[in-house]
Order: sequence, then structure tokens, then C-alpha cells
Amino acid sequence: MFAPGGSCRSAGAEWRSGMTFSVVGFDSGSGSWGIAVASKFLAVGAVVPWGRAGAGAVATQAMAELSFGPDGLELLAEGNTAEQVIAQLTGRDDEREHRQVGVVDSQGRGATFTGDSCLDWAGGMAGDGFAVQGNILVGPQVVAAMAETWQSTAGDPFERRLLAALTAGDRAGGDRRGRQSAALRVWREGAAYGGALDIAIDLRVDDHPTPVDELARLLDLHELYFGKPDPASLLPLEGALATEVATLLETLGYTTTDALETWASVENYEERLVPGKLDPVVLHQLRQAANTGH
Repeated sequence: MFAPGGSCRSAGAEWRSGMTFSVVGFDSGSGSWGIAVASKFLAVGAVVPWGRAGAGAVATQAMAELSFGPDGLELLAEGNTAEQVIAQLTGRDDEREHRQVGVVDSQGRGATFTGDSCLDWAGGMAGDGFAVQGNILVGPQVVAAMAETWQSTAGDPFERRLLAALTAGDRAGGDRRGRQSAALRVWREGAAYGGALDIAIDLRVDDHPTPVDELARLLDLHELYFGKPDPASLLPLEGALATEVATLLETLGYTTTDALETWASVENYEERLVPGKLDPVVLHQLRQAANTGH
């Protein structure tokens, strides 16, 4: 089920990019690729995660070679498998023994590479739909916990699976140097705000004492503001409910005919509006705002 990506135990290698552990994943149901990563390194989200809808995703870490990101995506877009991409990237790199790379390709095949000169403990595991890897970890239990969690959460929302795997690695001991930053990125065709780009989620915690926990808080907010309402839960905006909504909006100072739309735009809930109906999530937020006066 899991394919080992190697491990390395040399303590004499040059250290540049700090401890990092990451999960690269694919979700066939939604057609999404994503990466969750944490590190004792400032703004790890600016370095490790790279992806492209329809092509795949690449995590480049350890003594990270940033060109592995865009170059790897080009190779993936050309139809190369995850293993072929890693072979080509590392094959032309004289510093490959200091690198660590995780790749999931367009078909969801995962592969991971850990150079022999990465800092102890370092290694990875890969399987269908995922690759997990880390360096300067407390031990192999970190990537094992991540892989097991990824497998056990099949069926959960994709971004939650990524976060769950990252959290499992953090709870298993994570890095042996401490915590600093984390990031979660998901790519899906036309998924960005407004539909023009393919970036579904792009959340970063650049410097925080508990970055994985903070990342979870940000994901909750992302779901609140940008999540789509469940059609089965929508309430007809009529009768007593319409009267209540109008009263709540008036309490907040919104009295025009488009008061709900205006308030929702101000508070960033416009993605949850449905003509003639009301998302219970929006109703809850409206009631809470009216009760607190803001």
C-alpha cells in the first residue's frame, strides 16, 4: 500500500531550509491537487508547495531547489508520471542528495524522494493519491502517522484530509527543532474566487507558535466565507423568516430593498447567497451580528 521513499541519517549535511514535513495529495472526485506543509522555517508556503490544476503538485524541501516547483509542473503537464518527474529533476541536479521532493501526477500517482545527505530523521512514503515526506523529524513515526491518517480519512473533504494528515504529523512529534510556519494550497479548475483562476485554497501561516492549529482556524474561516451552501439545507426566504431577516438587518442599519445583499457583501458572505432562499450559515451569522451590534 505504501511505497517508501528512502531515509537519510547524515548529520553533517548543509542545512538551509529547516525541518519540513508535507503531504501532497490528489482527489479524483473533485479533480483537485493539494499540499499541506509545516516547518521550522519562515513562510514555508512561499517555498515548498507548487501545483497546477490538471497537471499535478510538487513539494520541494530539505535544501530546497525552488526550480523543482515550476520545472516539475511543466514535466507533469507534458504527461510524465510522478516517478519520471522526480527522476528527471534529481538526475540533473548535483545537489540531489540534499534534496527532498514529493510529487503527485495528473493520474494521482504518488512518488517521493529523499537524498542520502538530508538531516536525520528524513524520509517519505507514497501511494495511490498521495506522497508524504519530511526531514529533521523526531523519527519515522511522523510520516507513518501522516500516511495512515491520509488513508483513514478517505471520503472526507479533500482539504480536510490534507490538514488531518499534517496535523497527525505534528501530533506525532513533527520537527525536532520546533514550529514556525504552515500552509495549505489546493488547485482545481476554475475554483478561485470569481472563477478566473485554478487556486481553490491558498492559506499561509508565516510565523506562529502553533502554526498547524492556526492553519486549521484559517481553514474554518475559509469554509465560512467561501464555502458553497448545501442545497438541501436552504430555507425559503419568505413569511416569518423574511420578517425576521428584515428586522435583523434593520437593527444593523440596513434598510434598503437589497439590504441582505449589501450586508452579505460587507461581511464577505456573498458566495453563500441564493436568490429567494437563505443559507442557515448566513442566518446564524446575521443573528449573531444583530445580537452583538456588529
